[in-house]
Amino acid sequence: MDKHTLALISIVGNSLDVLGALYLAYDLLGGEHGPLRTLTRAVTYGVMFGAGYGLALGPVFGLASGVAHGITLAWEFSRASRGGPEPGFRMDGAMSAIRGCGFALGASYLFGAPFGVTFGVLSTAGQVIAYRIGIRPTVDYRPATRPRLTRFQLLAAANRTVGYAVTGYVSSLVAQQPEHAIAVGLKTGLALGLVTAIAGSFTPFIEWTADHVPEKRMGVFGIGLILIGFALQSVQYWVALLDVSIGYK
Repeated sequence: MDKHTLALISIVGNSLDVLGALYLAYDLLGGEHGPLRTLTRAVTYGVMFGAGYGLALGPVFGLASGVAHGITLAWEFSRASRGGPEPGFRMDGAMSAIRGCGFALGASYLFGAPFGVTFGVLSTAGQVIAYRIGIRPTVDYRPATRPRLTRFQLLAAANRTVGYAVTGYVSSLVAQQPEHAIAVGLKTGLALGLVTAIAGSFTPFIEWTADHVPEKRMGVFGIGLILIGFALQSVQYWVALLDVSIGYK
């Protein structure tokens, strides 16, 4: 087992313990009018995007981008659920920059800092432009009891596929890695576009669930998170107990 993988497992375990404790403290955090509805969105979107990106581009990329997506989407959808006004340019830029940083961290781990920085900057710029022309996660906000995929969501996913394919290609050239520029561009574009389409179809159901999940179920969910977190944290000790060799690449 690689040492980085072991460390990543422990970090995820600690994070789940913290989240589980927050769910158990539902009443202390203000009940139905507190921040746990937003936290529910953050956890759900973070896991969904993180798992999707992680399967396609590796666990580090999935973790970094999943955290960034969870934070930003939770804020945006919570604002939309309360009927808040459409954010301005500064807020659009902030949300885009946070997601861009997540992509930059994950891409830097995979392909080096020059690639990651370029990828993050281009991603941020592209998302700001998309927001300005009306392509944003909260457009057509309609919670529902079942998944739904609209024509607009498909077009947005297709736009993201092409955009990130070009971003991956340009980032490879800037990082002086032309030998796999096309392959990286296609892989990143298809991965990000496909995950966007799948996640977008589940958004209406996630939003309905976030506003209707019973209080007791939140407590059960919190206990489940703590148990999973404990199990993940114990992996490092089982590795030592069973004398599993650890790589130091």
